[in-house]
Amino acid sequence: MKLESTESQKSIPVNKRIIFALDVESPDEARGWVEKLKDRVKFYKVGLQLFLAGGFKIIDWIVEQDLEVMVDLKFFDVPQTVASAVGQLKGHGISFTTVHGNDAILKAAVEAKHDVKILAVTVLTSLDQADLKDLGFQCPVEDLVFSRARRALDLGCDGVVSSGLEVSRLRNGLGRNFLVIVPGVRPVQNREEDDQKRIITIKDAFQSGADYVVVGRPIRQAKDPSLMVEEMQIQIEEVFA
Repeated sequence: MKLESTESQKSIPVNKRIIFALDVESPDEARGWVEKLKDRVKFYKVGLQLFLAGGFKIIDWIVEQDLEVMVDLKFFDVPQTVASAVGQLKGHGISFTTVHGNDAILKAAVEAKHDVKILAVTVLTSLDQADLKDLGFQCPVEDLVFSRARRALDLGCDGVVSSGLEVSRLRNGLGRNFLVIVPGVRPVQNREEDDQKRIITIKDAFQSGADYVVVGRPIRQAKDPSLMVEEMQIQIEEVFA
């Protein structure tokens, strides 16, 4: 059942709702996946692994294919360094980049963003309540995510990266006028060996208010990756029908 109070209302084509995670070892492997999926998937994530292997060349190549790119480097450093790093993204046609840090870091990234949208990372989806306790956080995960998201938006960030489990609260408490990107999405329920702990199904993510989902291994490990994408996009279409 659709949740009318939280469901994303932005006009985003279905073929851009899934951001395919290019978490691969080489630019050649990344180009192979793009060539395989680009008829169906129009948005790709370049993370730390691929960026260190291919730098801006692989990003520029993806953009030249008339596709969108999210650079997921989770910038976290002293504010001036983060500002300088974000400034290096200018002119490459990058749609989103991620920043992970306190108010001063987020503010510096926003001030340097130019043509790139800044997404604040709230709490990594590989962490659960026990992990946060080990890190010294005594509050529930949901409260920490909400607090970080609210501060990020107040500072001018364009959106947040959040587990799908917290999206409904973000939408109900903070509104619709910001982007929510959800990683840790699975086509079905999680497997025990999965390193993502706070996960959600793709349909539930969009019903809860996600604008985009980041998906990697479920597609890469599928017997037929293109068919897996097609099935996911059918589920997305059902949410917005």
